[in-house]
Amino acid sequence: MTLKQRIDAFSILGEKLRSPNFINTASLERTQVLNPWFTPENVTLQIQQFGDLLHSENLSRWLAGYTFDDSEKTVGLITAGNIPLVGFHDIICVLISGFKLQVKVSSNDAGLTALVLNTLLEIQPAFREKIEIADQLKDFDLVIATGSNNSSRYFDYYFGKKPHIIRKNRNALAVLTGEESPSEIRELAKDIFTYFGLGCRSVSKLYIPKGYAIEQLFDNLEDYKQLGDHYKYKNNYDYYKSIYLINGNKHYDNGFLLLKEDSSLASPLSVLHFSEYTDLSTLENELTASNEHIQCVVSGAPLNISSPVVGFGKAQQPTLEDYADNVNTLAFLERHNP
Repeated sequence: MTLKQRIDAFSILGEKLRSPNFINTASLERTQVLNPWFTPENVTLQIQQFGDLLHSENLSRWLAGYTFDDSEKTVGLITAGNIPLVGFHDIICVLISGFKLQVKVSSNDAGLTALVLNTLLEIQPAFREKIEIADQLKDFDLVIATGSNNSSRYFDYYFGKKPHIIRKNRNALAVLTGEESPSEIRELAKDIFTYFGLGCRSVSKLYIPKGYAIEQLFDNLEDYKQLGDHYKYKNNYDYYKSIYLINGNKHYDNGFLLLKEDSSLASPLSVLHFSEYTDLSTLENELTASNEHIQCVVSGAPLNISSPVVGFGKAQQPTLEDYADNVNTLAFLERHNP
């Protein structure tokens, strides 16, 4: 296939993903049975967001400046399973750049990756020579693996001698100045709660100015109070609430989210950590020093930091150019093509 043929195939795939009938009600219900975190709303949101990205104009602009010939090399890909289709951006990168794909999907994937890849095969059958869903990676030339800090050590041991991208845990943060409007805080709620807060781009930590009124935050998060009705989310909320009460840990509670002062960037599900700051430039230095642990930072302030900064409500809306861990996947693939 030529690059144009690959772009055309993914453009048609985008049209299908944007269709409200791409995945029917019965399939959505089955997906949620297989993975209770993959609610119909979250699955539909992710499918439509990928559909919105896969316009031919977007794809051509994204690929401009790169040279990708059709390649016989195989990229081994290991995906996570924390949110629906979490590894699909990597899949797009591998296939549109002309490589063969051997993908080991997470056991939590609930069949979504296979569904989308089968749709791509219907659009462009030539991809049948390029795609393999495997139980175990073997006979690959490059590898892209995403997992936890623990699994990354395993990946390094087994795949370190191959050209690779190995990703660890990262978190999204938010920096508030105290000047945010209620509508901006409601947008921030999307960054905190979309996909239950399970994504690497989900805000897990707030930095607030000293003396910030927590009430003005909680008052504008109510749009997501229905998360407290999801039994797995509520189990986490009840568990950490009990722990904090038993241990006497100071925290704030709005009935479905626990806000706790903590230096850690990563917070448990249903918990949002926060730290106070007195000087924005000092905070910028602190965030730059922690860059390798940060996926992105949400803020309305013009921050001078190393990590990508996005506006309120934009953390879970990455573009094609927004690469996980800020490592350019296309540039990595171009270096090894053909």
